[in-house]
Amino acid sequence: MQKLPTTTIQFSEIRLETRAAHQLRGYFGRLFQDHSNLLHNHYDEQILAYRYPLVQYKVIDHIPTLVGIGEGASLLVELFLKIKELRLADKVYPILSKHISAQQQDIGLSDDLHAYQFKTLWMGLNQSNHARYQTLAEEDKQPFLKKILTANILAFYKGCGLYLQPEQRIMMHLQTKEKITKFKNKTMMAFEGSFTSNARLPDLIGLGKSTARGYGTITYNI
Repeated sequence: MQKLPTTTIQFSEIRLETRAAHQLRGYFGRLFQDHSNLLHNHYDEQILAYRYPLVQYKVIDHIPTLVGIGEGASLLVELFLKIKELRLADKVYPILSKHISAQQQDIGLSDDLHAYQFKTLWMGLNQSNHARYQTLAEEDKQPFLKKILTANILAFYKGCGLYLQPEQRIMMHLQTKEKITKFKNKTMMAFEGSFTSNARLPDLIGLGKSTARGYGTITYNI
């Protein structure tokens, strides 16, 4: 188990739809584009940075939310006072109040089981494993998804500099329900649901595809 710095900024007086998360990402990526590529996950305009996103943009219960992880946590603290308004889809939202929470959260495997819920849809399937998923019998779908979610957790740990030992194993019980979402004007399969695992994960981080845009956000159920 190790400690991971996280920072959460919420604009509690503004209400948005969940799908507006990608607009938050675009706005802050442009606003602070010369400050750090962590804010938009590109090295330059053409080259995408293939890594776990350390700054994530979400709409949680209609509240615009920014989550910084590791290096991204200190970056959000640095930028906190500079955020004066949101400009989304030609609409300006003055920021009258904002809340920041900086924590040191545990990550790694523990002797206890921890319960999590997906607050936003989890995009666990890519083009290749979606085709495979569609061929499976119903009783084989949850074990298949469990392997994918386990890989998502390992990718998160790797992005935070945590590598499990060969003898360490992630245990998990997963329950999901298929949903349909629109992503980049395409219809995609995603999942709502919950899981229990011996993996300790921070509150409000994302797992799976498009976590920077708010997908796959989890909450820790104590």
